Amino acid sequence: MKPLVRNAALSSYVELSQSLGIDPRALMKRVGLDPVGLTVQDRWISGVAVTQLLELSAAASHREDFGLLLAERRRFSNLGPISLVIREEPDARSAIELLVRHEHMYNEMLHGRLSEASGLATLKVSLELGEAMAARQAIELAVGAFHQILRSFLGDRWQPVSVCFTHSAPLDTGTHRRVFGPAVEFDREFNGIVFYASDLNAPNPMSDPQLRTYARQYFESLAVSRDTTVTDRVRELIEVLLPTGRCSIEQVACSLGVDRRTVHRHLSASGETFSSLLNATRAQLAEQLVANPRRSLTEISGLLGFSAPSAFSRWFSERFGCSPRQWRVRRTGQQPSAER
Repeated sequence: MKPLVRNAALSSYVELSQSLGIDPRALMKRVGLDPVGLTVQDRWISGVAVTQLLELSAAASHREDFGLLLAERRRFSNLGPISLVIREEPDARSAIELLVRHEHMYNEMLHGRLSEASGLATLKVSLELGEAMAARQAIELAVGAFHQILRSFLGDRWQPVSVCFTHSAPLDTGTHRRVFGPAVEFDREFNGIVFYASDLNAPNPMSDPQLRTYARQYFESLAVSRDTTVTDRVRELIEVLLPTGRCSIEQVACSLGVDRRTVHRHLSASGETFSSLLNATRAQLAEQLVANPRRSLTEISGLLGFSAPSAFSRWFSERFGCSPRQWRVRRTGQQPSAER
């Protein structure tokens, strides 16, 4: 399976593109991404498609610094649940090590490695796309995002020893020097950031020791294994896509960066089909939603991806042996006032 990234990897992409005079929606459709889906930050999409999109956007806008401009707009929250823990870590070392160790939770194609030697720390960044392709903008976005995180811990006046890129310098290095300072270097042997190892020990001014334990406990309850299966991914995507009304195996395959036959093959190997997962996920969500008397049955119908409440009622009756209204009465003992 090709690597996935969270939708949050494209946070502010639409706004940046429009400010540079290019059509973000047209470019997204060219690489098979759904512009509407960007509103769901935790939805997983193809990392290859994101990489291609950034290259197309740089070419269309005639801005070789497109990825770096996007990195400037990054916020802690773009990392998802792990951002809550990082903000409370005691120092930069702990935060970076946590980011590297759990990078699969927010970007499956990103690989970082932190090392220390002779008083210097080196954070190397690479992308594993599964195929050879141009990735200059994605690399600069990733390195720029890590640089933003370090500055959050070490202050706006902090400067690295050097910021390195394997690709050649752009015609105009103004943005790179504004963001990274004078020590940015090109045509180097790795992509990443070199800084003094002592910076890793600087206390985190954002940290609240009393919140750290709670943040860690919350994160550990959400942390997922690197061994997440294709079936798990499909199930998660179904849950995210249902409310959009576009939950199909074609859309799921597109989000995973594969074709529908590949999805069928992986599900079959685990004894599942797309229909079986769709129905099981719907049933699980339906039990939770119908049991909540504050939710109208019309609203629940939409959240479960049905075109009309009547279609939802028929499906529910076949699945549970009674209408959703009857099921609610039996479960809660009362109906919401709007439906009595």
